[in-house]
Amino acid sequence: MSHLLASPPPASLRRSWKRVWDDPDSRSVAIGLLGVVLVHLVIFMLGPRAFMLHGDALPSVIRPPVPREFNIELTPDSELQAQPEVPPPSRFVEANPNAPENIPDRTNNFAAQNQQAAQEKPTTDDKSDRPAMEGRTDIESTQVVSGSLTQPLETMPAPPPEPAAAQEEQASPRQEQVPLSGFDKSEGDNLNAYGSSVSPLRENAKSTPEYIEGAKDAPLVENATGVHPRIDPKRPQPRPQIVRQQQVRPAIFQENKFGTRNIGLAAWDAKWSNYGQYLQKLIDTVQIQWERILIESRVYPVNGTHVKVVFKLNAKGEVSQIVEAGGTAGIQAEKSCVSAITSRAPYGDWTEDMIAVLGEEQELTFNFYYQ
Repeated sequence: MSHLLASPPPASLRRSWKRVWDDPDSRSVAIGLLGVVLVHLVIFMLGPRAFMLHGDALPSVIRPPVPREFNIELTPDSELQAQPEVPPPSRFVEANPNAPENIPDRTNNFAAQNQQAAQEKPTTDDKSDRPAMEGRTDIESTQVVSGSLTQPLETMPAPPPEPAAAQEEQASPRQEQVPLSGFDKSEGDNLNAYGSSVSPLRENAKSTPEYIEGAKDAPLVENATGVHPRIDPKRPQPRPQIVRQQQVRPAIFQENKFGTRNIGLAAWDAKWSNYGQYLQKLIDTVQIQWERILIESRVYPVNGTHVKVVFKLNAKGEVSQIVEAGGTAGIQAEKSCVSAITSRAPYGDWTEDMIAVLGEEQELTFNFYYQ
């Protein structure tokens, strides 16, 4: 067992404290000093807390400055998500390049240019985003005009003729000239008088000493030596065109009974986008290549057949995969259609906004109809 021992206070300290405590006056002073010390200790320890709890009671000299307050009200995430977002157009259509530019109010179609639905003869129904037209009911077509993307063939120049014939053909045709003639003669005895012959006037009769062969309706051209006009019936000249219409690819129309009240060239409700312009160029390129393959192969499938090709196109414009190729036109036609798509790739890089909407790859479906 252990004990904790403490040393006792000295005897002289105990005797001094006893004398102070026995004296009434000294005892009162000691008690007063002890009370003052205790009061100051209480104020020192509890004073700051009292000031914090009752700050309004502090004088303005020591009261800390109150900072200015402002509030920022943020819209809750639930309300942000509840606001309807206008989705971008998601259906590609082939606009009429001859129709005027016009931005529609609201549409789900996009194309290579802005357009508003119109047709030459208005209808009472105004429920469609495309013009009313007659067509097939078993297909879905995105075209409202038809044409040809192939450039018209220019007139082939004539082969160079022989030197003698070339000079005659290239020369301007000369006019036929017939000299005056007659049978009613008037003569006198005076040698200084004039004599004349009277006769009916012949066609193209002129005061010329001798007959000159030529064309009756040819203009009079000085030094003309040609006998026949330069126009060759076997090589007719192209008919002049006042306005050259823009070319569009051949179309198979889909029947649409509900038209529009707007009057104008046949057109869709469509908004321009980079993707629409990109797709239109891609489709036209495939159309031209497909027609070229048909001409070179000299094999045309049965009318009324078709080929469906599903493929994937990446952001670099490359055909990354042929997903499906089939139809009713036969294997040779399927190969031709696939070749029309792949042989002209890549079709160019996508723009940044196209990648933001479409991602890095898209699946496309092309239908080829033989008619």
